[in-house]
Amino acid sequence: MAGHMAVFTGEVKTSTINRSDSDRKPCYNKTMIYGKGGKIMSNIPTPHIEAKAGDFAKTVLMPGDPLRAKYIAETYLEQVRCVSRVRGMLGYTGLYKGKELSVMGSGMGMPSIGIYSYELYNFYDVDNIIRVGSAGAILDDVNVLDVVIGMGASIVSDYPDQFDCPGHLAPLADYDLLSTAVESAKELGTPVRVGNILSEDAFYTDRPNSKDCFRKMGVLAVEMESGALYLNAARAGKRALCILTISDHIYRPEQLTSEQRQTGFGKMIEIALETARRV
Repeated sequence: MAGHMAVFTGEVKTSTINRSDSDRKPCYNKTMIYGKGGKIMSNIPTPHIEAKAGDFAKTVLMPGDPLRAKYIAETYLEQVRCVSRVRGMLGYTGLYKGKELSVMGSGMGMPSIGIYSYELYNFYDVDNIIRVGSAGAILDDVNVLDVVIGMGASIVSDYPDQFDCPGHLAPLADYDLLSTAVESAKELGTPVRVGNILSEDAFYTDRPNSKDCFRKMGVLAVEMESGALYLNAARAGKRALCILTISDHIYRPEQLTSEQRQTGFGKMIEIALETARRV
């Protein structure tokens, strides 16, 4: 990585780690660092996360914006400590109503959340990641400030290609997390829309009608991260859920101001926190 230098006294070798599909662990080529006596050193900290083993709770809330992660941690958690700040991607762990939870930013897009969620699932032994973020409405009856829960994620990206699945894999949310979120929303008195969402790589596009097909198919909203998160969770045998607040409408001139983005996401965050507390 540019600007990153690791200092060690051992020997670097490239090893191929092959795991069977039965244990649901990823197959990957990894550069392993061998210390004295040939012992393989830990995968953590990583080039992207500086936390030590045990610093993250089993459940992590993951907004895109690291400053929103800071806001959630300082507003809703007690006994908060910062566990990672590499590249400004802030991560925190604390207590919510007595339960240990973590919150960490993901950055924008599937490549970014793909890296962070992969490392949390596979290196830091995180079991659940709940994405909390913004989305653009596609359907006419989805409005600004509505809360949408992604039951599944359609994908416009090459991200799924790495898994070498013939045909088209349908990335889904974990059912237990989904049902817990719906029940939490009911108890909080917050209406939610549950359905298919769209994850795509391009924020700006030369195709002005690119969402029309998804609109016809009843897709609720579009964002840029959930598809990669759901795929990584499935591959690692872990759990994921995406809870989104509508910040603008693709087909109407409606969007939140920067102040509304700061104050209007509270309902989504509360649903996510209550879901995390119960799993």
